[in-house]
Amino acid sequence: MSDLINSATTVDQPKGGTAASTANTAVSTSAAQTAQSSAPAVLRLDNIRKSFGSTQVLKGISFEVRQHEVVALLGPSGSGKSTLMKCVNLLERVDDGQIWLGDTDITDPRADQDKLRARIGVVFQQFNLFPHMSVIKNVTLAARKVHHWSKDRAEARALELLDRIGMRAKAGAYPDQLSGGQQQRVAIARALMTDPELLLLDEITSALDPMLVGEVLTMVAELKSQGTTILMATHEMSFAHDAADRVVLLRGGVIAENGTPREVMDESQNPETKEFFSHFRH
Repeated sequence: MSDLINSATTVDQPKGGTAASTANTAVSTSAAQTAQSSAPAVLRLDNIRKSFGSTQVLKGISFEVRQHEVVALLGPSGSGKSTLMKCVNLLERVDDGQIWLGDTDITDPRADQDKLRARIGVVFQQFNLFPHMSVIKNVTLAARKVHHWSKDRAEARALELLDRIGMRAKAGAYPDQLSGGQQQRVAIARALMTDPELLLLDEITSALDPMLVGEVLTMVAELKSQGTTILMATHEMSFAHDAADRVVLLRGGVIAENGTPREVMDESQNPETKEFFSHFRH
């Protein structure tokens, strides 16, 4: 798998230190995995089932996303990825099972939907920016209208985020004045406005020109380095391999694999898993 993160940042290796560097990397990775395994679960799915008519799309899905963890949700078309992301984002109701955000059961119909949406940031494959609004107004809209932030508070937070993603100079620009990659970065800033506990990224590079994919993936890598908890559905296999802490592979509405990228994408002995990933290796 190619390393998209390292293509953006080059790290000098000490001469003659290959073995030591490899050993240190292994120790660091092991330590990070141990820390994540003991971190609290931000998101927990328990036996999620969903059907459309007579078609059962999700057949008892259970897994967790822990604090500061990046989990990549992978699978072929029709595996249930999109439906699962919609269930977590409250766009689809589950038929059975529970989804927990921290200690809140978000499948409980009595749960406050507005408060829950402030705790989950979502970025879709389509940018969904309002064309008649400037960048800063797009970013602040939900915080002001839904969560009732003051104008000063919302704009201060928006400028902080735009500065963080290198878009502060474009605060007054309109979407049609931005590239696709820039629009997606604005959408990510909008999703981070309320400092959510969980960031959902749903195929965020699918609508981008291939030349613009790299800048968005680099930004996601930066969010990972800052400790953002992320669940991402993606078809960018190289990026999932390099950026994710864990991979959940869906097949036919069930979890076929759940492990580190290396365990699932490189070392799995399951014939169907090997066949799926063989199409993405160079």
